[in-house]
Parts: sequence; structure tokens; C-alpha cells
Amino acid sequence: MSEIRTFFRHCPSCGRRFEVRLESKKLLKDQTVTTMLNASEAAVKDALIAGPAPPAAPVPTLMGQGEPVIVDVETFQYTYKCKHCGHEWSEVREEEHAEKS
Repeated sequence: MSEIRTFFRHCPSCGRRFEVRLESKKLLKDQTVTTMLNASEAAVKDALIAGPAPPAAPVPTLMGQGEPVIVDVETFQYTYKCKHCGHEWSEVREEEHAEKS
């Protein structure tokens, strides 16, 4: 990692804030998953893109499958260190990025 950053978090050992630094970020797993949006998720997504509907507009009820979506799931291990007490710990987090196919 080219830059070490300080985070506004609590150290699990001493409890101090503003002393936590990100020491490393390591990619553990990278996978691509293709999934189908269900009809209600697709309708919500389309409604958000289109903007607010007029009050008298009927709410459509859709059945069946929606469009396919490719989701890139990356699993990272973050290693932190407290500048105050020196305690080190790591956390594993997943980041998801969706793309339309």
C-alpha cells in the first residue's frame, strides 16, 4: 500500500480514537458472480432512474426474472495498528461492485 492513513476508529485494546493507522490492505479472494435481479428489484431500480412518479400513477406488479447482473466480489484483509499502545489487528471485509451485462 503506497499510503498509510489514520482512521477515526477505536483501538480494541486501549479504546483511544484517532490513533488507528491502516498498515496494509491485502486481496484475499476475487470472484465474479452472475445473478438475476428479481422483478421487484428491477422495478425499484428503474423507478429510481426515472425519478418520482405522479401520485395517480398505478404501481406495476411484475412477475418473473429481471435482467442479469454481474457482481464482482472482492475480499480484503485490512491490518491496523494503534499508534498509542502498539496493538495490531486485522479485519476481513467484502466489497461488491455490480455491473449490468
